[in-house]
Amino acid sequence: MAALSHWQALGRIHIAALLFGLTGVFGELIQATATAITLGRAAFAVCALAGFAIWQRQGLLAGLCGPRVLAIAMAGALLAAHWITFFISVKTGGIAIATLGFASFPAFITILEGIFFRERVRPVEWFMLVLVTAGLVLITPSFDLADAGTIGLAWGIASGFSFALLALTNRHSARGLNPLQVACWQNLAVVLLTLPFAWGEFASLSAISWLWLALLGIFCTGLSHYLFVSSLSRLNARTAGLVIALEPVYAIAFAWLLFAQEPSVRTMLGALLILAASLYSTTRQKTSGQS
Repeated sequence: MAALSHWQALGRIHIAALLFGLTGVFGELIQATATAITLGRAAFAVCALAGFAIWQRQGLLAGLCGPRVLAIAMAGALLAAHWITFFISVKTGGIAIATLGFASFPAFITILEGIFFRERVRPVEWFMLVLVTAGLVLITPSFDLADAGTIGLAWGIASGFSFALLALTNRHSARGLNPLQVACWQNLAVVLLTLPFAWGEFASLSAISWLWLALLGIFCTGLSHYLFVSSLSRLNARTAGLVIALEPVYAIAFAWLLFAQEPSVRTMLGALLILAASLYSTTRQKTSGQS
């Protein structure tokens, strides 16, 4: 498989962020529990990724060994935790709260890379993190410890933490493997982990919920996961994280277009800060941000 250029990797991660932005919309539309949604989207993703691998004549077993299988299984567990906590956040606090809580993960990535991999965080990266944080403060609704939105935000932050762990795991364990292969096996791990807990719910799902699950699994899971994993072969986790931080911006835009939920001026200012930080980071880190 030919190596990606820096700009190709950036293109893939931005498309992944766009697709991730639709995830909360589907999570709101699907009438099922967070675990059932996670199982359904992973199952559809496995089918889509396996079908694409067969069409492209790409093997899914090449290069696998005991340690890598274990790493993929661990990443699958983190992926399941990320999705379940995210959909709990959507169901509890709504799309905006869930995506804003999830967008806290660049901070977790910066901290975790410094702790576990002793990577030096440059001043410009701290500045980008401050911009993202300021943007999140602006678009975060008022806090009330007795409010469902606060609980939803806590679940969203938990989703961001598990996603940061997933990004670091993929960066350091997926090298040498086809990204399509990694995405397929990680989604299969999610299926196996969630199947015992959510299988009984599928008998009562409506036809429209099945449609939303299929779209969520094929495009917002299979395709976006493949694009995300493949981009990490060229970008470091912090660069990828700041791009994926655009998810709240896309989610708010989709809510505006699809549900006429017009954002406030404060929300727009926060979104612009996040966008500026992401674009500045990705154009500045051409060489030093490569892994």
